[in-house]
Amino acid sequence: MSDDFEILDRRFARLVNHSARVEQLHTGCRWAEGPAYFAAGRYVVWSDIPNDRMLRYDETDGHVSVFRQPSNFSNGNTTDRQGRLLTCEHGGRRVSRTEHDGSITTIAERWNGKRLNSPNDVVVRSDGSIWFTDPAYGIETDYEGYKAESEIGACHVYRVDSVTGEIAAVITDMVRPNGLAFSLDEKQLYVVDTGRTHGPENPAHMRVFDVDAAGRVSGGLVFADCTVGLFDGFRLDDEGRIWTSARDGIHCYDPDGTLIGKVRVPEITANCVFGGPKRNILYICATSSLYAVRLMVNGAKLY
Repeated sequence: MSDDFEILDRRFARLVNHSARVEQLHTGCRWAEGPAYFAAGRYVVWSDIPNDRMLRYDETDGHVSVFRQPSNFSNGNTTDRQGRLLTCEHGGRRVSRTEHDGSITTIAERWNGKRLNSPNDVVVRSDGSIWFTDPAYGIETDYEGYKAESEIGACHVYRVDSVTGEIAAVITDMVRPNGLAFSLDEKQLYVVDTGRTHGPENPAHMRVFDVDAAGRVSGGLVFADCTVGLFDGFRLDDEGRIWTSARDGIHCYDPDGTLIGKVRVPEITANCVFGGPKRNILYICATSSLYAVRLMVNGAKLY
């Protein structure tokens, strides 16, 4: 077995190739984050937050180019059902959508008349609703945004209605909500809380919430505590396992909450996304670099 994998449970052994290696595809970032995969073009777009830019990796020839600069200190990215780019902007303090013609539309920038803090990560439910987290990392200093006071005074998870555009705070009891993703049946929402960055008494865990057909949220039990550093961004594979960033690499959790294995990465990981024609390449954003590893499992099909 490659040294790039750590098997903690026999269920993990069949998910990885014994000869596969974690490959560094690009380096030179200050904090790589928010990868999104575009199947039609076979490329990955990700954020380099402190450098105020977004980069693009072409998996057909390995070429890396600047996708957007300045990027409003973009962080988390994803795609919607129409293949458009959704971006969380620290600098713009908004969630934006890049249209097919390249124009940019604001999706969310205020709640109850007050400016958002600095949207961090975003996902789209199959009903078209957009869900995002809004911690204050981008306004706490000038390193990843513009230093400012929080107008809301708290950090929430929000839902944007696909028809009305109404923005609702759906989770309001987290310290620093961060990465988020739906279960395969979309009846549960996993959300990371990285509150530990603001004191050892605060959480470094992932919670799971129940979500009904109307988008109402309940519950919120702790799904897993991070064993090394902090969770951040994460994705699910097509059997419901969670592949989440942590200090020492990507941690893989079975749907029952068991940590079954790790993909070791030589830098602190921030986020990941499945890509490739078969969705069996895990692209990993880690500190200064973009990495990739080929797995024996396929990422969840988003829609």
